[in-house]
Amino acid sequence: MRPARAPGAGPLIRYRRYVGHIESVNVGVSKPYAAKTGRSGIEKHGTDAPMRVTAPGPGRTGLAGDSVVDVPAHGGPDQAVYAFAREELDGWAARLDRPIRAGLFGENLTTVGVAVDEALIGETWQVGAEVVLQVTLPRMPCVTFADQMRRPGWITEFTAHGRVGAYLRVLEPGTVRAGDPVIVRDRPDSPVTVSMAFRALTLEPELLPMVAAAPVELPAKLADRLARRIPAT
Repeated sequence: MRPARAPGAGPLIRYRRYVGHIESVNVGVSKPYAAKTGRSGIEKHGTDAPMRVTAPGPGRTGLAGDSVVDVPAHGGPDQAVYAFAREELDGWAARLDRPIRAGLFGENLTTVGVAVDEALIGETWQVGAEVVLQVTLPRMPCVTFADQMRRPGWITEFTAHGRVGAYLRVLEPGTVRAGDPVIVRDRPDSPVTVSMAFRALTLEPELLPMVAAAPVELPAKLADRLARRIPAT
């Protein structure tokens, strides 16, 4: 299945390159947190079992066994799965002088060798033999994440670093497990990476016009955020 293209969106360029693998597949259950709902599923732990990945409806997660509590902010087709790079976790472990296990940042997929934050909005990944995912959005840190980390100023610190991981939609369902290879299948002819989109929405608003003009189909949530931040002319 090739992803649908929006009017004006440029073509996807066939890429087909192995880039890394899944270190851990992580799921969480709802528990009390300092969150708008009073609960969250951000606390995730790895599983060795193969896990089913499907395209979810609104407010649902794409990974079987995982939990979404704050429905307006999480889950749904464009935020079906959240990926974060092991290399970034190791960098934070060094900065914070503490171990950072897979799943602590709330990610469903902890990757190795995958440049998650340099992924282009709209590029597609094949994970294992069956699953195809498409990069959609950067993660926006929230008060629940700050509660998870128990570190004063965490949202500001994480935002300043600007490498926040990527949400993905499910194009082709199937099962994933730790050790599965990740292949970048297609990439759009666009400069907009996950990191650039995040920086545009936070600390570098001068990037907003570039992101908005990207020749790629932007997810509705990202397009709405851009529309609210770019002054009408």
